Amino acid sequence: MTTPDPAPAPAAPAVHAPVPPLSLPDAFTAHARRRPDATALLWHDHAVTYRELAHLTQRERRRLNALDLAPGEPVALHATKSPQAIALVLACLTERRPFLLPSPQLAPALLAALHTQAGARHLLTPAGQNPPALPTTTHPGVPTLAAGTSFMLTTSGSTDLPKIVPLAQSAVDRFTTWAHDTFDLGPGRVVANYAPLNFDLCLLDVWATLAAGGTVLLLDPAHALSARHLLTQLTRHRPHVLQAVPLCYALLTQAAAQSGARAPGTATVLDSVEHAAFTGDAIDARTLAALPALLPAARLYNIYGCTETNDSFLHELDALDATAALPVPIGTPLPGVRTLLAAPDGTPVTGPGSGELYVSTPFQAAGYLDRSRDAGRFTTQPDGAGEGRRWFRTGDLAVRDDQGRLHLTGRADFQVKVRGVAVNTAEVERVLLAHPEVREAAVAAESDPLTGKRLHAAVHRTPGSALNTLTLREHLAANLPRAAVPERLAIHDTPLPKTPTGKVDRKAVLAGAGPDTTRPAL
Repeated sequence: MTTPDPAPAPAAPAVHAPVPPLSLPDAFTAHARRRPDATALLWHDHAVTYRELAHLTQRERRRLNALDLAPGEPVALHATKSPQAIALVLACLTERRPFLLPSPQLAPALLAALHTQAGARHLLTPAGQNPPALPTTTHPGVPTLAAGTSFMLTTSGSTDLPKIVPLAQSAVDRFTTWAHDTFDLGPGRVVANYAPLNFDLCLLDVWATLAAGGTVLLLDPAHALSARHLLTQLTRHRPHVLQAVPLCYALLTQAAAQSGARAPGTATVLDSVEHAAFTGDAIDARTLAALPALLPAARLYNIYGCTETNDSFLHELDALDATAALPVPIGTPLPGVRTLLAAPDGTPVTGPGSGELYVSTPFQAAGYLDRSRDAGRFTTQPDGAGEGRRWFRTGDLAVRDDQGRLHLTGRADFQVKVRGVAVNTAEVERVLLAHPEVREAAVAAESDPLTGKRLHAAVHRTPGSALNTLTLREHLAANLPRAAVPERLAIHDTPLPKTPTGKVDRKAVLAGAGPDTTRPAL
């Protein structure tokens, strides 16, 4: 009798090699040497290998070295997303040259003011892109930058001149390591990048991916509002990771539904996506409910962070979250992140309760480039919070539940008085977004000598909706105090205007305020 061979042992699960203990630019260079033919970037239908991207980077390094730059002197980049723009940033990183990376969509006067503040005498554009025409300014000199400064991002500037946020390369490297470990970035993995290059989301989508040796699918900002283009790119290139603002997911669900309408029973699904994160703004109920069908294999996340601190909280959704009441929790702090809620008197709230959110992360800036603007934002010691830690006061109001999860409830600076009644405009936006035919919403307040403040609202309704201002007013009146119902409503069939960082531009809402209207475009 022959003894049967033992059953083969089950194959061990594939494990990606850990991120080498290298800084981002050194890690990229190492991948280009070891795996030169691997794909680094996907741009429309063109693949750029690590070898090709390294060659583009080397060309930009030579251009940098030809400038009369003092040690530590920053340069300004005017970089619309493209492989050439990626190479220009990599050249600055490789040369350890600090660089200002503002939104190319800012007004010329704002860009010139930011260049002056950063002390950037030289403005560089990627190969093939024309530099903007900026007003002539004087440069008072190079500001004192902390050693190791790399990225200098900017805030949205929704109320005044954007603030410059210098990030140390060590902070960026700590973040890229967290991103690799959390979303399994690395060789053979494709990560879709929707955000513009100046947005801090790119630290995960682009820079953490290249540091880990993965492939970045660059979605062209010129087609950022084309639902069909976005869906085509994602179905063609099959990314494993997708992080984007809620608008991107709304567009994808719209395109998928339309594909099903053209061919009943065959609605497009993105079954390659394993991790899908939304961030940067509140997601509407309709889009959230559609995500499990659109992304059947994906783990869904809500990510919270600020430009000043980078990502701070992560919440993984379960099946119930997709149908639960909004807003989605921001979850619990990332490893190494400290957080506290401060009561109105400045003392920490322990256990369940509400207050203003403070965070301290391993990835944050030490302060703004203009330290005079730190006041009220960066602080070393909220009352009772302990010594030796630098906190960032987010301005967000939050509630901590019994499980320790945080839920945003509004903004401290969104609290206004209307006819003597305290109103939080973020809560009005939340109620607007709860309507099943509202895709985006924005509420702004303007001064009024009689009522204190007057509220104006604008919404982007879902395609094919017949929603009108009367119906929307009835919805608001059923869910809000009378003083919180906006005086004027505007309903649009196109997305609401955005700030350079991709958030709804409330200033534009106020500027376009007029009588109640239902119109096809803003």
